[in-house]
Amino acid sequence: MLFVAALMLAAANFIAVLNMTIANVAVPNIAGALGAAASQGTWVITSFAVGEAITVPLTGWFAARFGAVRVFVVSMVLFGIFSILCGLSTSIGMLVVMRVFQGLSGGPLMPLSQTLMLRIFPKDKAGTAIGIWSMTTLIAPVVGPILGGWLVDDFTWNWVFLINAPIAIGFGLGAWKMLKHYQDAPVRNPFDKVGLVLLLVWVVALQLVLDEGKNLDWFASSQIVALTIIAVVGFAAFLIWELHEKHPVVDLRVFRHRGFNASVITVSVAYAAFFGVSVLTPLWLQSFMGYTATDAGLATAWTGVTALFVAPIVANSKRDPRALVFFGVLWMALVTLWRTVANSDMAFWDIAIPLAVMGFALPFFFIPTSGIALGSVEEREMDSAAGLMNFLRTLSGAFATSVVTTVWANQTTRNHAELVGLADRDGSVTQMLTQSGAPPEVATQVVDYLIVSQSGMLSTNQVMTGIAVMFFIAAAIIWIAPKPTRTIEPGAGGH
Repeated sequence: MLFVAALMLAAANFIAVLNMTIANVAVPNIAGALGAAASQGTWVITSFAVGEAITVPLTGWFAARFGAVRVFVVSMVLFGIFSILCGLSTSIGMLVVMRVFQGLSGGPLMPLSQTLMLRIFPKDKAGTAIGIWSMTTLIAPVVGPILGGWLVDDFTWNWVFLINAPIAIGFGLGAWKMLKHYQDAPVRNPFDKVGLVLLLVWVVALQLVLDEGKNLDWFASSQIVALTIIAVVGFAAFLIWELHEKHPVVDLRVFRHRGFNASVITVSVAYAAFFGVSVLTPLWLQSFMGYTATDAGLATAWTGVTALFVAPIVANSKRDPRALVFFGVLWMALVTLWRTVANSDMAFWDIAIPLAVMGFALPFFFIPTSGIALGSVEEREMDSAAGLMNFLRTLSGAFATSVVTTVWANQTTRNHAELVGLADRDGSVTQMLTQSGAPPEVATQVVDYLIVSQSGMLSTNQVMTGIAVMFFIAAAIIWIAPKPTRTIEPGAGGH
């Protein structure tokens, strides 16, 4: 029974994280099928991210007000219902609205699946619980594009959303039967309306900046400038209000724990770097190496495959968790440095092997950081702490996606301009091609193709160097946390 309950909770987290990336490869098909422009199609991704970003930090308040199990079950069932409505959408407007509601209902699934996992597992199995949950968080973003590409190629875009429904609704109803005796008594605190409004304002504004910045040329757009000002002012007002509100909608007081702070910062920086690698690799493979979405997904999937083998060992390790995190993140930094010498002649396994080697490090990074973070707060704060940790992790992933894709595109353009001035300066390559029988315009196209390919390759290696530096920084940050005096277990508090 414990295994079945764990499976349900892990599946909830898996589908919530999966839906951050599964629709990415389907956007062109969705836009075409619904008669929308490609720029409108990207709102399918943005709308889900906005909805999720709103409810993740509210999880602690929802759990206290209505009970963690009840909130989890309702969120699961609603996630399934809105997934069906997404799949049945007949216009881009309807799909975007349904994706917002899908994100709103999916937000609490991530933190609550984590804290409920800790409640149902015996005290001596808490590490295993965190291990199971962590693996779904790390593997789902990798599986998303593969599954999405397969569903779009072999079926229709509708199945990208419909596939969630039986899992969400079935497991949601099953979870209520199995977990209802873990339901805690609700606490009827006053509702912090001002805090909620301020949260909505700055989170929505920031998410729109991150998602639409690249399309609108960032701060060259007055719209992005205005949204940035709203996000900054709204965030400042939110902080001031919540820290002085007696019953805040988001409990920021968990940041008084040094272990929680260090873990969350480490997770945010390292996850941003990891997400940057996960976004950049398939982008490079599809743009310059001639890979299909499915083939690119299969290459990156090796990261998750190798992680599964190491996770049980890390989950049951008795070593200082800070040392495990340091080792794991340092390993990821070194593998990323290894990838900075990539070239355009690499075969599938030349690309997949470094990613598989990186996968061995993922459990060392993610499992202990979650343990340190939740082991540093009091039991009554665990839902709020998990919500804030997942919120900041999700936000760091969105931030990494925007920055990495923008820097990569800009570097590609810059490298292309430099290589044009260096390549075939005397015209000897073009002349050689024309002498071999190629028409002049074909010879010029061949040279330009080579320059474009190498520009993309160079920019990929340059961005990987920056990502490696982020990993090195994250590895150092974890030592700010005090040495944990115990493992996570229900009923254990900490400061």
